[in-house]
Amino acid sequence: MAEAPKPLPFHYQFLCGAIAGISEILTMYPLDVVKTRAQLNTGASVSIGQSFKQIIKTEGVGALYRGIIPPILVEAPKRATKFAANEQYTALYKRVFGFDKLTQSLAIMTGVSAGITEAFLIVPFELVKIRMQDKANVGKYNGTMDTFGKIIKKEGPLALFNGLEATIWRHASWNGGYFGVIFGVKGLLPQPKDKNQQLAVNFAAGSTGGFVGTMINTPFDVVKTRIQGHSGDGPRRYNWTLPSIALVAREEGVRALYKGFVPKVLRLGPGGGILLVVFETVSNFIRRNVLKD
Repeated sequence: MAEAPKPLPFHYQFLCGAIAGISEILTMYPLDVVKTRAQLNTGASVSIGQSFKQIIKTEGVGALYRGIIPPILVEAPKRATKFAANEQYTALYKRVFGFDKLTQSLAIMTGVSAGITEAFLIVPFELVKIRMQDKANVGKYNGTMDTFGKIIKKEGPLALFNGLEATIWRHASWNGGYFGVIFGVKGLLPQPKDKNQQLAVNFAAGSTGGFVGTMINTPFDVVKTRIQGHSGDGPRRYNWTLPSIALVAREEGVRALYKGFVPKVLRLGPGGGILLVVFETVSNFIRRNVLKD
């Protein structure tokens, strides 16, 4: 496997990650709404097609983009953190642990570290997004800032960090799987000979990484959604991640831990490919035309 190019300076990594993240969210967001609705539902599951049809029929097409502002606000720093922190941790761990090149174990370790870093950044925005996406809250919140304000007024400022522990589990597991699989897939595929082949390799590696990451982290995502969806009305049934996973499995069956998996994987499989392709494309453009390495 060819030696990875020298990491870009942090501000360029941030820019590349931001462009990649916004590209992905604008393309795939409606699937996130469907995923959240499925995870909040404690009853029988419905298909993606039925969910889309029901949302459009009862709430209008605009409902498929309800809550998109909070993730857009955090998407740039979130995705930038994912890639920039991953590259920074790679350089750090190479220096500290004596790695002379990127290995799969190093890719997993740096991915987990980047995921934990990312989790602290996004928790309040994730919570607001979920509250706005929840059908039960239609008419309760009037836009993003109103949602922030009402949560703080009713539940207190610390409520914005409900689900932090579950978010750490979700992002550490997804990023570890994502970056670890990308390394493995790139090692198995032939070395690309031109730009088109490079794009194909990046999309295949990123999509496969997104699929595996989603397989690993969906149970954490389900309980995170349940924890953050509680608005302070009535007793809180979901608090900590592992006990909540056990509770969902006991009451609804193990399959319930994968509620929303299909729209989630349809988003994060191809979405992972979009992320990597855009990030690498913009990075290479900067190397060629700005830094001229």
